[in-house]
Amino acid sequence: MKIHALFALRSALFRRFVTAVSAAAVLAFVSGAAPAAGQSSSADTVAVKLHVLTPHLAAYAQVEPISVLPVDAAEAGVVQGLEILPGAYVRRGQQLAHLSGPALRAMLLQSEADVRSARSQLSAAQKTLSIEREQLPSHLTTRQAVHQAQSAEVQAQTTLNNAQSHLASVRQMMTVTAPTSGLVLALNSANGQLVSTGQPVVTLQPASGLWLTASYYGADLSIIRVGMTGSFAPSDGSAPIAVRVCSVPGTLTPGGGESIALLPLGPHAAWLSGEAGTVTLNLPQQKLIAVPTRALILNQGKWWVMVRSARGAHPRQVVPGPVQGWNTFIESGLAPGDKVVVVNAYLLFHASIAEQFQIPD
Repeated sequence: MKIHALFALRSALFRRFVTAVSAAAVLAFVSGAAPAAGQSSSADTVAVKLHVLTPHLAAYAQVEPISVLPVDAAEAGVVQGLEILPGAYVRRGQQLAHLSGPALRAMLLQSEADVRSARSQLSAAQKTLSIEREQLPSHLTTRQAVHQAQSAEVQAQTTLNNAQSHLASVRQMMTVTAPTSGLVLALNSANGQLVSTGQPVVTLQPASGLWLTASYYGADLSIIRVGMTGSFAPSDGSAPIAVRVCSVPGTLTPGGGESIALLPLGPHAAWLSGEAGTVTLNLPQQKLIAVPTRALILNQGKWWVMVRSARGAHPRQVVPGPVQGWNTFIESGLAPGDKVVVVNAYLLFHASIAEQFQIPD
């Protein structure tokens, strides 16, 4: 019994000794860097205030064609003179290839013959009208005959105009031209190949047909709106390009995100199809309180700061937001003017741990 009583007494004395030493060590350490709770100091605190913050949303982005433009054959024929290569830049109206063949050749000959015939008829009608007008003062003809000759001349001119238009259409069908300026993406046929009506010969990417696509996920989707601005930083390290959201389709991608489209703010964007990088969108500005990040304390899954007042330092739960440099913006929990401890805040928050410590039996 004496042995057990002696052992219990030594255990109690040991617990008291360890508790006293631990408390003294912690308080001594805290007092060397920051005042204990209840003491007043301004060297270890910061009076927080509101700051204007522009939040950002970043995502992977890639330059893609808005659409591609196939240049089709207007009539069945054999492709000739196709000398361009993929990647070549063509201008609007530039000749890309020719179409030939018996059918097109027959149409061309017939149209040329119709033009020659119409010209002959017009020439005869003009001569007749000239004669009628010369004979009218001598009363060798009548005004009715002059009017009839004029109608015949107008009809002949209309016939010639129609014939010439048809000839131009035939020649246009025999020539494959670029409907707009752009890059050649693909050659869909080769020289000597027989193509049918409407079959693509060349596929173009219009010069102004590039935009930037990016995918955003989760809660970010409800924030993005058409008209928001940002910047695109290519992965090759080139200068960022200012962009603007031009389309939010509202449909999800296979990966579960929403693909948005952006256009450059400037007239000419120095990007290429397939180029990738990071796009950063500027969200509406907010006014939030900023505190040094070292003032934050994580305890049991919640964030705290030590706020000093006339009654001393006491913990206050906060909700941290975006981080900018060495500061963290607080969404709730603090008010402008609060004095937040920034020196050894973690130790001050846990200063009472020694009082709660007990040596197991």
